[in-house]
Amino acid sequence: MTDGTNPSSNPQPEPAPGNGGYGFPPVPPAPAAGYGYPPGAPAPGGGGFGPPPAVPPADGSGYGYPQQGGHPGAQPAPYQQAPAAAVPPQQQEWAQGLPNMGAPAPPVGPGPGLPGPFAPQSDQPDWEAMADRSAAEKRKKRLWMIGGGVTVLALLAGGGTFLLLGGDGKDENEAKDDKPSPTVSASPSPSGSKSKTPVDNTPTVKDDPTSIRDRSGKAPLKMGPDAGVFPIDKRFEIRTKGNENSYAESEKRVVDTAKSFTVSARVWVRSAKGRQIAVSQGNEKSSSFELGLDQVNGKPAWVFRVQTGDQGADATTVVVAGDNPKMEKTFAELTGTYDAERKLVALYVNGKKTGESAVPGVFQAPGPLQLARTRHEDKWTAAWSGAMDSVQTYDVLLSPAQIDTLKAGRVDASAKPTGSWLLY
Repeated sequence: MTDGTNPSSNPQPEPAPGNGGYGFPPVPPAPAAGYGYPPGAPAPGGGGFGPPPAVPPADGSGYGYPQQGGHPGAQPAPYQQAPAAAVPPQQQEWAQGLPNMGAPAPPVGPGPGLPGPFAPQSDQPDWEAMADRSAAEKRKKRLWMIGGGVTVLALLAGGGTFLLLGGDGKDENEAKDDKPSPTVSASPSPSGSKSKTPVDNTPTVKDDPTSIRDRSGKAPLKMGPDAGVFPIDKRFEIRTKGNENSYAESEKRVVDTAKSFTVSARVWVRSAKGRQIAVSQGNEKSSSFELGLDQVNGKPAWVFRVQTGDQGADATTVVVAGDNPKMEKTFAELTGTYDAERKLVALYVNGKKTGESAVPGVFQAPGPLQLARTRHEDKWTAAWSGAMDSVQTYDVLLSPAQIDTLKAGRVDASAKPTGSWLLY
């Protein structure tokens, strides 16, 4: 309660020039320095106190965290740099522990913006980002090292495989020259030589599928209407039905029975009953030789039969027989030979001699070679019911060792077949 008179007024003094602003209670500002806590002498370069010191932006903006644009009505104020001698030693040691070591902190002064003792760390390194980048670089380097190691191992493995597979400095053609061609081994060339040229396994004559091609000479075999060539595995065979229309024959004689000869065929028969001839040669009346199946002493047996007289009588017939445990529906290599010097005929079954017999000679019939039938008493007889392949004839007597190789479809290079059909 007053007495109606106005109390005496004490106007507040105007702020001194350069003062940072009003305060309550008014405190004389530090000389040219900003506000901080705790108060003290400015750091070298005129910066204020407070952890940590900051560098004001180049545009003169003031303090505050977070630092945004200056207040719309604020005006930048200059700042003064305090003498370096005013910095206490403990403050110098503290300043030296800051991240920006080695460089004096720029002066800090008041400026527009929100008041506060801490300035934004605009020029401080982003240590977390740098750590992330460093880790990323290390990961990238590690991945490159792993990738390089895998590549080296792959190259080493490839080189080792190359060496193991024959990478001895030879090219592909030279490597092939070091060993015989498997194609030639499996199917002899017509000349019997070790030619490395591809072997033509075409079973029939070009443009005539009814004629079996002669691989060694010029004696194709014309098939009857009930005979045919069929592929099986990687080879071909002729199949016959055991009737008068199921056969194959040459146009003229192939084997000269007046001299030593060898005839061979790999045969398969459906049933081991009766008389069935796989290969024969003769004339219109009788055959000179027969190779096949017959009944001997009431049992089925493989036979090589020759005729010594021109009439085909039983009295002038010589038979060499042989057998094996299983005859029907099983392939067997049959080979008959005639030794003109020693006057001997012999039969080989699967490369093994089963018997031989002396003969005065073999009837020289001028007729063609026959498959799956024979001639007897002016008639075709003994039709073959089954299949056969690798039929070969030679105008020489093959040795037992050479005959043994016929089981695999090969023959000694020194022996040249006079005829070969359906080789395997």
